[in-house]
Amino acid sequence: MSVLDNFDSWKQFLANRLEQAQSQGMSQDTISQVAYEVGDYLAKSVDAKNSEEAVLRELWNAASKEEQQAIANSMVKLVQNQANQ
Repeated sequence: MSVLDNFDSWKQFLANRLEQAQSQGMSQDTISQVAYEVGDYLAKSVDAKNSEEAVLRELWNAASKEEQQAIANSMVKLVQNQANQ
């Protein structure tokens, strides 16, 4: 089973990777840029495995680059909040 098959698994996977990046001293700006690059890759190259991913893809594809960066930053905040719970 892929982490992309279940949205909660995907968020947990992202939270774990974010925690690792922060513990290794990655800056928030770098994390933001990586999140954007991952979001862009997923939107262009990976089929949505669930309805949440499908909605995110549609939002991403409709958004300008600045709005895509905001979506990526929002996903980072979402998983940061999940990690802190």
